[in-house]
Amino acid sequence: MKNVRNRVLLIVAVLLVCIYGILGIPKGLSGPALLEAITKNIHLGLDLKGGAHLILRVKVQEAVSAETDNTVAQLQQDLKKANTAFTRIYKPDPAKPTVISVEGVPAAAASQFRTALDTKYGTEYDYSSANGTYTLTMKPTYQSDLEKRTLQQSIETIRDRVDTLGVSEPVIQEYNLGADQILVELPGVSDLEGIKRLLQETARLEIHAVVGGPFPTEQAALASVPGGVIPPDQVMLHAPGAIGSRSDADSVYLLQRAAVVKGNDFRSAESATNPDTGQRMVRFTLTTDAGDTFYEYTSHNVGSAMAVVMGSTVREVANIRSGIRDQGDIEGSFSEDEVASLSKLLRTGALPASLEEIETRTVGASLGADSIKEGVTAAVVGVLVVMLFMLVYYKGSGINADLALLLNLLILLGFMGFSTATLTLPGIAGVILTIGMGVDSNVLIFERIREEIREGKSAAAAVEQGFGHAWITIVDTHVTTIVSAAILFLFGTGPVKGFATTLTFGLLANLFTAVFVSRTIFDAHLNKLKTGQMVSI
Repeated sequence: MKNVRNRVLLIVAVLLVCIYGILGIPKGLSGPALLEAITKNIHLGLDLKGGAHLILRVKVQEAVSAETDNTVAQLQQDLKKANTAFTRIYKPDPAKPTVISVEGVPAAAASQFRTALDTKYGTEYDYSSANGTYTLTMKPTYQSDLEKRTLQQSIETIRDRVDTLGVSEPVIQEYNLGADQILVELPGVSDLEGIKRLLQETARLEIHAVVGGPFPTEQAALASVPGGVIPPDQVMLHAPGAIGSRSDADSVYLLQRAAVVKGNDFRSAESATNPDTGQRMVRFTLTTDAGDTFYEYTSHNVGSAMAVVMGSTVREVANIRSGIRDQGDIEGSFSEDEVASLSKLLRTGALPASLEEIETRTVGASLGADSIKEGVTAAVVGVLVVMLFMLVYYKGSGINADLALLLNLLILLGFMGFSTATLTLPGIAGVILTIGMGVDSNVLIFERIREEIREGKSAAAAVEQGFGHAWITIVDTHVTTIVSAAILFLFGTGPVKGFATTLTFGLLANLFTAVFVSRTIFDAHLNKLKTGQMVSI
């Protein structure tokens, strides 16, 4: 008797904890107050709450190309510091961004140059030489690692940008159904176009050395270079009219391809206004390493021109008057929205590569409300029909099964409330499936008890044997189903994960209710039976 009392107290404690997980501390006991408490604790997925759904592909080859551009610039600096002569360092084929050529290294310096390549670049590049030309090729393992880091950095950057919007319970993760793809689900967000602009803006604000310009047309820019072909280490970009103090309708510049300051070199940024000119500007701070590099470059190139590039467009051109270290202002023809957006994007970090839309859609809140209504209706009807069947077919023992079933649902919802799991429409289907699995467990136990009674055993012995023999079968069926749900969770996307989550929680709860709770109810009932009296089953 004492053992039964302790088990009842444990069941009551579990029940109270689960109710707290579902409701928390509600503001009142009225229907609206309880509904508000439930929706606050049970996190609803995109298909129930409404919001934005995007699948984006990261153009990782852009990050690979940017990495080799940086290597070109670094090699140039290293050779200049070592007083080693060279003709040029460039990427010979734009279609193969992983290949770098170094021409004109004297034979006397070849050994020293190869040693430098092995020491500083040996983990990243393989190299070969022929006729005084060295060819560096990025190692496949390093390229693969760089692409993975690009994808993860893109996910983190998108998450930082979403955080500035105050979106609750966003889903931002790698999308395993496609290469280099990211799944973004933002419950409660309806401005899809605004979200797309925020997430896809690379904010690749960069500072490049100006080689030539301004030119009035592309033809004029091409005519300024030998043979009319732009060298591989340079790039031609357009500038909108009226940048700086000029009023050109449109201009073209030739810039060094490798940036002096890159998007990820910025540590912080804020919008400001020049008190003298009234122009809007962005006040930035560079990282320590980037500041040192920038100071070294500007102090050695006083009088040269630099171009501020954003979105493959020259936004401002200025002459270097003195060395600049880690702080500066970018002042130009920016609109108020551009300055605010640029400051925010620089603070959250630049995307390492641009994004391509694979799939975008919105789910209306009304559709989510209809889904909740229909899903809850299906669950309630399913529970009522099953409970009625158990009462009719198993008589008094059906009450036992119904109580265990209700507690199963409470434990499942309590799990959802305490965890960060999201309830989706397929998740509701998982709840309904859990109801069926719970009843199935009771049927196995009750039919076994009936067989023991037909063999002439007493009520206590029949219950003991019924639970003892059915226990292994119940564990087997639940474990195999949980393994299947785990596979769905690992390899599925949002809605599929919602189904797997609720199914797993429900099955774990069912192991507790179908065996422990039902057995406790039977034992409590057996203590009240007279000698020779049978249970109603």
